[in-house]
Amino acid sequence: MNDIEKRNLKIITDVCEAFNRHDAEAILAQFAEDGIWIVSRGTQPDGQTLRGKDEVAKMLEQRFTSIPDMAWEIHSHWVGGNRGCSEWTVTGTESNGNRLNWMGCDLWELDEDGIITRKDTYWKYEGGE
Repeated sequence: MNDIEKRNLKIITDVCEAFNRHDAEAILAQFAEDGIWIVSRGTQPDGQTLRGKDEVAKMLEQRFTSIPDMAWEIHSHWVGGNRGCSEWTVTGTESNGNRLNWMGCDLWELDEDGIITRKDTYWKYEGGE
């Protein structure tokens, strides 16, 4: 692993730890001003695309407020160049009482300065029709 990959791995690890702390400020500090986060839920096939720090901040506030016990158990991180992947299980209780216990992953892209330009989230869950 070269120095850039080591740096990118640390950034991804730090951001995942910030998600577990529900620390929106620390997460946003690593995102590009025009960064993109594609969340799993939303219009098919992509989900919902958040563009820019303001939209990401609103989603973080909504998620951490509506699922106050949301937590990620990280199974692995890996990087290759400016891309990376985090594999995890997320748990928590939604405001409607639904219990989360989903496996998922994030696909990350970082720029040459180690700033996150894209986070694409996928998860598996049992859902209705």
